[in-house]
Amino acid sequence: MADPVMVAIPVSPEAAAALSDQERRRRVGRLVSRLVRPGADETDPLVAMLAEVKRRARAGGLTDRDVEAEIAAYNAEGRN
Repeated sequence: MADPVMVAIPVSPEAAAALSDQERRRRVGRLVSRLVRPGADETDPLVAMLAEVKRRARAGGLTDRDVEAEIAAYNAEGRN
């Protein structure tokens, strides 16, 4: 990554602890840079990534109903 710039973003205490590792911070920084930098076609990289995840899930036989059921089960566990 050429000329990195430090920015402050709010994260959970657990994420902050995980980011105390310098190599992990570098990897996360590269990931964030890729996610927020529009490509040549100006498609939002995050939207493109989520579309690809959805495409792969459907190719694996998952339906929107399956995903919604998993999300509901996850939320029922009381996680934040």
